[in-house]
Amino acid sequence: MRPWLFLLGILLLLVPEIMRVYFIMPFPGSQEDKPTDDRQVNIAYWLHNNIWWVRLIGLALVIGPFIHYLRVSNWWKRIAVVIPAALCVLVFYAFNYKFMADKMFYPPKGKRMALPDTNLFQHERQSLVIAVERNGDARAYPIELIGYHHQVTDTIGGEPLLATYCTVCRTGRAWSPKVNGEQETFRLVGMDHFNAMFEDSRTKSWWRQVSGECIAGPLKGQQLAEVRSEQLTLGEFMERYPKGLVMQADTNFTEEYEGLAGFDVGTIESSLEKRDTASWQMKSWVVG
Repeated sequence: MRPWLFLLGILLLLVPEIMRVYFIMPFPGSQEDKPTDDRQVNIAYWLHNNIWWVRLIGLALVIGPFIHYLRVSNWWKRIAVVIPAALCVLVFYAFNYKFMADKMFYPPKGKRMALPDTNLFQHERQSLVIAVERNGDARAYPIELIGYHHQVTDTIGGEPLLATYCTVCRTGRAWSPKVNGEQETFRLVGMDHFNAMFEDSRTKSWWRQVSGECIAGPLKGQQLAEVRSEQLTLGEFMERYPKGLVMQADTNFTEEYEGLAGFDVGTIESSLEKRDTASWQMKSWVVG
């Protein structure tokens, strides 16, 4: 048996598995290329769509030598093949069930809206919300809630709505979830240049949260239609829209919401969401 074939198979099972997630998650150095450079996203998208072929090639190269060395070799050679194989299993689990964006941040399981007089957030009038008004129907999405989910699908004024927020770049936008005339559903797939990125369910194309632009996949270049939204305090929303509805906390995610306590004022303890008022560095706040 040729050891280099086993080593090549191990590399095929490790490197692509890691890179397809590394390029679209906030690992050290993964989001710091030039904003106009989409190579990392393109590589991640290709790997995302072809990873099973890469896995099968890697397994084909590994299985033969693995069985051979387990059956006819001494104990140290057996250990030499078992450890890399175990590492492949560990990486597969971590980068498919732990580090994937949609395994870390889930959409609401039971979305509930409430009138101001029954609003559970009434005592937090300084809390920031993303507000949308359409055809006399006004709704507010508290940032400390939607910031965890990243997106909330709703219907407002008789029209579908995709309310989004990216806590890493502090951007809230509202979009029409219709793509080519059909209502679409989206999942959080990762991020691009520190901005949340969604995947549609039909074509599996990838869309930027901040601009509604499709940057990878069959629909690359298309644009979601923006729905006008505002960021304001809950108190301002309640004064402006006394009968407006406010999104309530989903009790399935109480611990996750607690992780964003203090986000509104920039006191959250996170290297991704911190603020530095005395610098002009990456992730400094910009008001425009």
